[in-house]
Amino acid sequence: MADAVIVVTLLLVAACATAAVATRDPMRQALVLSLLGIVLAALFTVDQAPDVGLSQLAVGSALTPLLLMLTVRKVRRRGQRKERER
Repeated sequence: MADAVIVVTLLLVAACATAAVATRDPMRQALVLSLLGIVLAALFTVDQAPDVGLSQLAVGSALTPLLLMLTVRKVRRRGQRKERER
């Protein structure tokens, strides 16, 4: 039973990673990256590493996507401001 759960989570990790690479919009990429972080946290927990899973949950599914979203938002605002100045 445990092997089946590991295989399913590995397949979910592969699907989420592929979706993150295939997504073109940076904001959507950040959201898919967040989903990937959650699935990786589940994989680590299934593999009996709950401390790593909790760290992945905090950093990989919350902090990193948030920083990426804020960065994309700031870059887009700068681009719009430069277009208005022209």
